Amino acid sequence: MVQTRTMEILVGAFMAAGFVALFFLAMQVSNLSAISEGDGYHVTARFDNIGGLKVRSPVAMAGVRIGRVTAITFDDTTYEAVVTMLIDSNRNTIPEDTFAKIYTSGLLGEQYIGLDPGGSEEFLKEGSHISLTQSALVLEEIIGQFLFSKAEEGGDE
Repeated sequence: MVQTRTMEILVGAFMAAGFVALFFLAMQVSNLSAISEGDGYHVTARFDNIGGLKVRSPVAMAGVRIGRVTAITFDDTTYEAVVTMLIDSNRNTIPEDTFAKIYTSGLLGEQYIGLDPGGSEEFLKEGSHISLTQSALVLEEIIGQFLFSKAEEGGDE
């Protein structure tokens, strides 16, 4: 009887540890573990279309995550999306004329911002604005343009 109770307690503790491990794994995979803003500086960029970009999406340079998207707002005067990014403080030598593009991980994966460095001697700092941007490619628009061009080719014959 005592041995059975001890075994039940051990199995229960093992199951609880497994659930805790799964919870932390899910938090790491879903990017929800980085809710607190760390050290860094804020930079903004304007895009015509951000597609499915979300707050907490990665900001990467050369495939390495160097920051996160912290806010997305809409400018009522220019009709553009204003994206605020928090760049890690140890990444303080990013040129001021850097180019920001919205990429998709895989064919239908999550979207993120990719930064391509420019050649300026001045660096991004708190409150800087990235003026060179490329909006997200929307799959529906690309398919529509392809079908439209094929329809025009068929009409020329």
